[in-house]
Amino acid sequence: MGDNPDFDDKEIKEEKNGLDLRKTNPSKSVDLEEQIECTSISNENQDNRPSTTTRLYKRRWVMVFLFSCYSLCNAFQWIQYGIINNIFMKFYNVDSFTIDWMSMVYMLTYIPFIWPVSWLLDKKGLRLIALMATAINCLGTWIKVASVRSNLFWVTMLGQFASSLSQVFILGMPSRLASVWFGSEEVSTACSIGVFGNQLGIAIGFLVPPILVPNVDNIDELAYHISIMFYITAGVATVIFILVVFMFQEKPEIPPTLAQVQARSIPPEDYSYMASILRLLRNLPFMLLVISYGLNVGCFYAVSTLLNRMIIEHYPGEEVNAGRIGLTIVIAGMVGSLICGIWLDKTKTYKQTTLAVYLLSFVGMVVYAFTLNLGHLWVVFVTSGALGFFMTGYLPLGFEFAVELTFPECEGTSSGLLNCSAQIFGIIFTIGQGKIIEHFGTFAGNIFLCVFLLIGTIMTAFIKSDLRRQKANHLAETQVASKQAGISPPASLQEVKV
Repeated sequence: MGDNPDFDDKEIKEEKNGLDLRKTNPSKSVDLEEQIECTSISNENQDNRPSTTTRLYKRRWVMVFLFSCYSLCNAFQWIQYGIINNIFMKFYNVDSFTIDWMSMVYMLTYIPFIWPVSWLLDKKGLRLIALMATAINCLGTWIKVASVRSNLFWVTMLGQFASSLSQVFILGMPSRLASVWFGSEEVSTACSIGVFGNQLGIAIGFLVPPILVPNVDNIDELAYHISIMFYITAGVATVIFILVVFMFQEKPEIPPTLAQVQARSIPPEDYSYMASILRLLRNLPFMLLVISYGLNVGCFYAVSTLLNRMIIEHYPGEEVNAGRIGLTIVIAGMVGSLICGIWLDKTKTYKQTTLAVYLLSFVGMVVYAFTLNLGHLWVVFVTSGALGFFMTGYLPLGFEFAVELTFPECEGTSSGLLNCSAQIFGIIFTIGQGKIIEHFGTFAGNIFLCVFLLIGTIMTAFIKSDLRRQKANHLAETQVASKQAGISPPASLQEVKV
């Protein structure tokens, strides 16, 4: 086993420690609590006693990379219409609000479909969800390829709907994927990497469409440029689908953390999806997080969707720079996400970090609102970068804080509720800010968002920091240490269940 490249060195050391523990207690039977601490997988070279507790597989990085790739491809399509809003208005001969719906359909589709998808994730696991996500996404991209004619707006909307349906299978996965495959000291970083792929897709969606589709007057030439963008997207989506089919795996044979050992020990017949939903709805700290998360991410969706309109109003003819400003927002957010993920793994200060980042998101939005109309694009780049660093960097914080507050509930279910809240507020804020910009200007529209970010900051301050997953890991580690020392374990892991 030591020659197997799929294991990290430290995992092999853990296995040896587990074997040493069995040798020092050869006569001790394996009771129920030891089954929580150990996997139920038998060691073929021993006498059917459970082997080591946990193990990290190197292939976990392949899993998170594949997820990031198909999340990237899907997120690119979310913003590819909105960032060149005026160009698609001209090509399909529709109004601005209609093109806004090409973004908002992502939000609207999520709300009804998250419930059956969360149930599927609970019952069928990660692989089926990944296959469905990539297959539907691939289908959507090829439908768009067939829509490059001025009278076929309904076809391109159908393709965008398929892509939005694929997103439902994607947004709730980062925290679940991180918990299933990664160790307790890297789970927040892994979640950040999963979110990173989605953010990178949005960044590319801001940058590439204005470059591939220039604002030309000839409709035939415009159709050619749009078709090039759609063909590239479809080709990438197809390759990613094939990779997922052959490489994406459900879960590691041996769980990576003692918390996952406990989660696997719960018999399937004891689990009820509806009971899980009801427990989450009765969890007050989590529900406060659901609302505050929705307010923050909903503001980000509104700013991203309406960015082209806001920039063009103050800086006419700057479609390409509007895309670059969007790119700046997301790239800064990607850096913020990774830093926050690493920080959480090191400090476990979920409440404090979430509150600090939320407050700074509010401050960044205020600064952006007051500087957008100064007439200096470089100022907009700087303020947008600061806004993105905190507002987009907040995404993995919300996911991981939710998992801590709701353990051992399914991570996909808690993430699904967070994202559902974000989609609802995203639709409300996008329509509301769009109407305010239309009648009162961009400054009033941005102040509208600032008010809700302030409300979200206050709500975050009232969230009780009940870190259940950390308690489960700590208690399990304490039990293992107690058994190694030859004393009775302090308590049962079952006490941390909801």
